[in-house]
This record gives sequence, structure tokens and C-alpha cells, in this order.
Amino acid sequence: MTSKLLVCSLISFTLLSACSSVEEREIASGSFTYLKEQPGQQIKIPSDLDKPKFNDTYKLPSLGEDAPRDNLGKELKVHSPVLVLPLVAGSHVEEGSKLATVWFDKVDDSQPLDTTIWNSLLAFLEAQGIGVQSFDREKQQLISDWMVFVEKEDHWYSWSEAERSVAQRFEFNLELKPHGRIASLSVALIDYKEKKDKNAPEITKASDVRRQEVDILNQVIDHYEHEIRLATAQRIYKIRQGLAMEVGVDGDGDPSYVVDAEYDVAWPRLLLVLRKLGFDVKDYDKSNGLLFVKYNGAEGGWWSNLWSKNENALPLATEEYRFRIADVGEKTTITLLDDESKAFTVEKLTALYATFSRTMAADDLDI
Repeated sequence: MTSKLLVCSLISFTLLSACSSVEEREIASGSFTYLKEQPGQQIKIPSDLDKPKFNDTYKLPSLGEDAPRDNLGKELKVHSPVLVLPLVAGSHVEEGSKLATVWFDKVDDSQPLDTTIWNSLLAFLEAQGIGVQSFDREKQQLISDWMVFVEKEDHWYSWSEAERSVAQRFEFNLELKPHGRIASLSVALIDYKEKKDKNAPEITKASDVRRQEVDILNQVIDHYEHEIRLATAQRIYKIRQGLAMEVGVDGDGDPSYVVDAEYDVAWPRLLLVLRKLGFDVKDYDKSNGLLFVKYNGAEGGWWSNLWSKNENALPLATEEYRFRIADVGEKTTITLLDDESKAFTVEKLTALYATFSRTMAADDLDI
């Protein structure tokens, strides 16, 4: 008996699931008998009786001139609220705004903020196989080609199949603040086509425009955030891996170490190397490439130093020093200076090279 009930329940659930289309899922459940109800009449009080005190606290407001009057019963769509999701670090939305707009703060100085946003959007469209109808960089505007979504409903119990297709085109507009550190990306639905099946007439107006706009904007934001996470993971991997280094000269002609890595990788890698070699970073200015340090001696316990010489020890006095780091394209120069900003000589730099290069080339330094 229990097995039969279970089978019947599964069949009923399957039938209900198969019958449920997108349109049906957007309709409120239950009956619509309330549509037959007539508005109540005001209570008539005989003239010889005292009138009660009426309270208008729960009185429904009157409809405005532009209020829709046909959204009743099955015509009233039931949706969960749609919200713009600012998932990217430094992104936010304006409170109370009903527009499909997200704001981005600049967190990466490697390229202009608007370039970063457009590159991410173009990469998203390419990944989805969506073309670009027009892109005007001066107007900061992009219009996409048609985005087509097809939903098939296989009604196996009646041996029929229905196909619903939706095609949309969007306009993306970017607004960059004059200082270049804040920008907004907005989405507007400009064209819409929908066919509920092959024989149905074409619908050219979306029932919920904002839902379509917010949905595509959230997909763009999610792609942007995924790119950032991927780039961060790749950058951390590069920082942890060993980097080749040689003795050369910097842009000022001073002796320096030339690291085979870009500035944004070489800078955090140098911080790890300095800590490993016993330097204490007192202050730094990454934008100008300056590090202010004090040498405290190489890392290592008292017991290990008792029996053997520490291989990370440097022929340096425990004093304050400075490092000047410069970006030279795909490589980075590191110039060692004394506390008066005088560059080390070639001889002094070469004496430190073996220890510095070995530590710089070591894999998996702790972050």
C-alpha cells in the first residue's frame, strides 16, 4: 500500500511539474473569486441615531491616473523582488534607486577604471557568444546584438512540445567622474521579442522591463567579480613562485637588482624576501616605489645559529636602509640605498647578491 501511494505521488508531482510553464509559475496560486466581489457600501445610519466614529487608518488610497487597472487575477504577475547585486570589491548601489545601475570605485591603478569596466563587459559578451552592434568609446556607450533565450517544454503526456523564445537587446552606458576614480554602469532594455510558441503572435513589449535589465546587469557584475578573483589567484601564485634576478642598473644609472617580473608582482615578493632576510619594514610608499627598512639580522633560532652559520645572514650593519623600486615594463629594478638615499656601490650590491637572489628564487615563501 505504501509503495502504491509513493508511486502515485511521484506521478502526480511529475505531471504538475511538466504542466508548469514560465507563465504559470508567474501567476499567484489559489482562486480568483475576489474579482467577483463588489465594493462595499457605506453604512447608512438612521437620522435618530448617533453616528459612530470612523477610522481611516486602513483606508485604501485612490488609484492615480497612470496606475495600471488591468493587473488583476491571472494578469497580475507574481515575482520575487529584483536587486542589483554589487559583488565586486569597491562597488555599490544608490539607496532607493530603481534604475539598473551599479557604481564602481577604482581599486586597481594598473589601467583606467573605464577601460577595466569595458574590457570586462566585452569579455562577458564574447563568453556568452553575444555580438556588439555598436560601441562608441567617446560617448561611453555600447549596444549589444540580440541575446536569445529559448525554453523548451516537453509535454510527454500529450506527445507535444512547446517552445518559448525571448530575444533582447540592451544599451550599456558608462559615466566616469572627472577624477576618474568612480564610474557607474547602467543597462537599458531597448528591444524585446517574445514568442510563446511557433504559432503564437510575437510580443514586442516585456512585462517587467526592470527585471530584464537587472538580470543582465547582475550577470555582468558576476563575470567582473569572477575575473578579479581569477586575476588575484594568478597574481598570488606568481608572488609565491620564485623569480629570477640579476645585477644591472636602474633608470638613474645606479647599480641595482633587475627582477624578471612586473612591478605589481615584484613589490609584494620583495616584502616577503625582506622579512625572510631579517629586514623590518618601517614605512613604504608604493606609488613612488620607496621602502624604509631596518636590518635586524637574518631569521633563525638561537639553537640553529649555535651549531651552524645562518645562510641568510647578510654582511650589513643593523641600521636603517632604503629600497627604491621602479617599473621597467616586464621587469622591475630594486636599488639599495643607505639612510641618506645614497645608492650602494656595485661591490657592496654584489656581496649581497647571492643571498638575495637565492631567496628571491625560492618557491612557496609564506604570504
